[in-house]
Amino acid sequence: MISVVVVDDQALLRGSFRVLVDSAPDLRVVGEAGDGAEAVSVVRDVSPDVVLMDIRMPGMDGIAATREICSSSTARVLILTTFDLDEYVYSALRAGASGFLLKDTPPADVLAAIRVMAAGDALLAPSVTRRLVAEFSRTPPPRAVRLDEITEREQDVLLLIARGCSNAEIMGELHLSAGTVKTHIGRLLHKLQARDRAQLVIVAYESGLVTARS
Repeated sequence: MISVVVVDDQALLRGSFRVLVDSAPDLRVVGEAGDGAEAVSVVRDVSPDVVLMDIRMPGMDGIAATREICSSSTARVLILTTFDLDEYVYSALRAGASGFLLKDTPPADVLAAIRVMAAGDALLAPSVTRRLVAEFSRTPPPRAVRLDEITEREQDVLLLIARGCSNAEIMGELHLSAGTVKTHIGRLLHKLQARDRAQLVIVAYESGLVTARS
């Protein structure tokens, strides 16, 4: 059973997401919160697998809450936003979120996204990764990241991940098997201490490996 916490300052939306999530036999809402501070407290108490996190909330917003949750728990944060170009999305991903959904996403896709997150993957479409890199290129990286420990082939894989390529596309581009691609990604996650694919995109930018023109 995948456990979920729903965070939104609008009670009606929280209730709607609860009904939707609880309608799936393999998913269960174990907590709700109306602001970031409450979200941090609820996650600490119930240790969910996935947190559906709104960004704009009174008091502690979703970005600050995401940063605290990701630094102190294994819960994976899925950002809920009204606009796919919301500038706060980039900050939330930097804070440790593993992906995002639009609030008008079809119900079946919301449930599928929760399962993807719980399985340890990130939820970033190629168009989103391109926007991430474009956004990052307008501001200096907050920290310098070195890629000394990764091999040349791993660097090739990292560059393609940062461009938004799927595993299948990486296989085709580098003429590798599915197993080899997964092995390279696993090693990248370990060596770069990244939680998931979304964080690898950020590392690729902060290391200077990829720019908006790469």
